Amino acid sequence: MAGFGEDTDRPAEAARFRRPPTGTRMWLVEQELGSATLADGTPVRFAVAGRGPVAIHLPGWVSHLELGWAVPAARQFYEGLATGRTLVRYDRPGCGMSGRTSRTDVVDLEMEVIRAVATAVGVDRFDLVGASFGAPLAVRWAARHPQSVAHLVLYGGWVDGGAVAPPGIREHVLGLVDQHWGLASDVLTEIFAPDADAGFRAMFSRYQRESAPAGWAHVLLAACYDIDVSEDLGRIVAPTSVIHREDDRAVPLAEGERLAAGIDRATLTVLPGRTHIPFAGDSHSVLNAMRGGLGLPALLPQAPPRLTSRQTQVAALVARGWSNRQISEELVISERTAESHVERIRDRLGFRSRAQVAAWYVATSSVD
Repeated sequence: MAGFGEDTDRPAEAARFRRPPTGTRMWLVEQELGSATLADGTPVRFAVAGRGPVAIHLPGWVSHLELGWAVPAARQFYEGLATGRTLVRYDRPGCGMSGRTSRTDVVDLEMEVIRAVATAVGVDRFDLVGASFGAPLAVRWAARHPQSVAHLVLYGGWVDGGAVAPPGIREHVLGLVDQHWGLASDVLTEIFAPDADAGFRAMFSRYQRESAPAGWAHVLLAACYDIDVSEDLGRIVAPTSVIHREDDRAVPLAEGERLAAGIDRATLTVLPGRTHIPFAGDSHSVLNAMRGGLGLPALLPQAPPRLTSRQTQVAALVARGWSNRQISEELVISERTAESHVERIRDRLGFRSRAQVAAWYVATSSVD
């Protein structure tokens, strides 16, 4: 395999992880999990979905591959990116399904993770998509390995983390994450998705807590505030698209404008809205702006799958943590029938676990 510094043609797709369409599920694509290993032995889990040239998606500050795939808005968004691309997403060490680490230089760690994931998938040249904290990290990689990046797409990113929020607010939020991770996840959700409904807010707060423990969340958030890629911008040679919402509450538009101004021939797309999470709010506009940056055509909106009323009842009980026996007693059905309902739900939604069903239910249900 050629090194990352060489300008080689990229493979058509990550063939090792190709899956034929089943035709039985309502989702457009499925994801398949893989694993890479860092030099110190830390396992990094990644997910592959779709077909076509490889696009590696760098996560925001925390992530969980399986629980994120269970969130309808997130899954539909990633499926859109995976239409025409082999989309590769990963959990960085300390998050989601990946192994824990004692390393605290998050930026250097991330560079090793990107290299390990690309090697595991079998590509030397790929598209790079960075959202939120993933955007400055993508800039750092593209500057240090310019010939490895075919297209660079940056959403909701920044040049200098010190400009994201005043020092007092940064210290307050970091302290809150340390002292009360539950409350902090609620506060951050309000900042990241101020216009989301109650179900989405409840889901995303829980998602953040289940993606990383408080101590590691603090380390990652501090790295968000500390990173500065101002000296990297001029070294980027890949065609670059910068996308930002006009009134983003988490990251000021001025930082997106700095990204675009500092990268040669970069384009800037400013979309209405104040939501930071790309798959919340008018996510379809963000999706098509990203697809444009990848050289892909726009997509029409697609409706997510729905369950029958009985399946929705069962999903609600799964979300409470009930066993098949408890569900059968509550609904006055046999335990085997309850098990069949759960299996049909998982098959219809393309899920692997009851935890994903629970996450899906919370995200799609109104919460008082």
